[in-house]
Amino acid sequence: MTSPGSWVRWVRGRLGERGLAVAAMAGLLALGGVPLVALPAVRCEVFGGGCREPRPEEVRADPVSAPGKGLTPVEAATWGSYVALGDSYSAGVGAEASIADQNPLERCHRTSKAYYHEVSKAFAFPKGSAFWACSGATTADVRDGRHGEPSQLGRIGADTSLVTMSVGGNDIGFSKVVAGCVVKLPWSGSCTRQGGDIAGKMSDLRRNLPALIAEVHARAPRARIVLMGYPKAFSEVKGTSGDNISVTEQQWLNARAYDLGQLVRQAAAEADARIAARRGQGSVEFVDAYSAFAGHEVGSSDPYMNGLTLNLSAFQAEARSYHPTVNGQHALAGLFIEQIKKGPGRRLS
Repeated sequence: MTSPGSWVRWVRGRLGERGLAVAAMAGLLALGGVPLVALPAVRCEVFGGGCREPRPEEVRADPVSAPGKGLTPVEAATWGSYVALGDSYSAGVGAEASIADQNPLERCHRTSKAYYHEVSKAFAFPKGSAFWACSGATTADVRDGRHGEPSQLGRIGADTSLVTMSVGGNDIGFSKVVAGCVVKLPWSGSCTRQGGDIAGKMSDLRRNLPALIAEVHARAPRARIVLMGYPKAFSEVKGTSGDNISVTEQQWLNARAYDLGQLVRQAAAEADARIAARRGQGSVEFVDAYSAFAGHEVGSSDPYMNGLTLNLSAFQAEARSYHPTVNGQHALAGLFIEQIKKGPGRRLS
C-alpha cells in the first residue's frame, strides 16, 4: 500500500502545489458526498469553466450599509415620458406665433411657443411627451377636464417621469382682479377693495392645491412634479400706457402674484417632504418665476408680458392680456430646464 506521504509527493510532482490543494479538496468533498463540480472555483481550476466574473445583478449588497446609487436629477426626470399640465400660463396664451396658434376651435389655446416645446426638446424622453395644459383651468379643471376635454390627470401614469404645471391663478380669479383694476367705475371704489375676496379664495386654494398634487403623485408615483409660480406683471415705476393702473395698484397686484407663488411654493415643499419622509419615489418641486420678467414687465421697452388688449366689438379684454409673450415663454422654459438639471436638492431614486 502506498503511504500517504508517497501519495502527496507524487501529486506534488505531477500537479504542483495548486494541484495538490485541489486534489485535497476533492478528497474532502468525496468523503462528504458533495460533487467536485459543485464549486465554481474548483470547476474553473480543473475544467477551465465557470471562470467569469459575477454580473452586477448577481451581487447583493446590504441595503443599509451599501445603498444603491441614486439617480441624477436629469435621469430621474427623463427615464419615461413628460407631460405638461396646467392653465393658460402653461398653455402659452399670449405667445401666439402662427395662424394655427390663433385657431378659434382650439379652445384650450395651446400655442407653438409655450415653454413645453423647449423643455420637451431639451431632453430625450424615451416614452415621449405630451401637452395638455388648458387656458382657464382651475385645480378642479385639471382634475375633471375643461372645454369638453378629458381630465388632465388622466394623461399621466406610471410611466410618466416628469410633470410640469402652473395652476392656481384661475382659482383666485386673478384675471378678473386685474380687470377690476383696469375698469374703474365711479361707484366701484378702489382696486384694492378686492382683497377680501382674494383672501377667501386663497384659503380654498390652500386646501385644493395639496389635494391635486397628491392626486398627480398617486397617478405618477415616480415622476418629478415641477410646479411654477407666477411672474410679476408690472414694473411699479410708472403708470402703464392704456392700462389705467397706477403705481400703487401695480404694487398691490404684484404683491398678490407673490402671495400666490408663495402658496404654491409651500404646497410643493410640504408634498415633497412627505415623499422624502416615507422614502418614496418621485418629487414635488417649485420654480420661482416671480422675477423672471424683471426689466421686461408690462410697459417696458421690451415686455415679456402682454399688456391690456381689448376686443372692441365685445368690449372685453382679450385672453392674451397680462400673459407671457413669446420671449416670456422662452424665459419660463429656461427656469424649468434649470430646475430639471438642478433637482430637488435631495437623493432621487
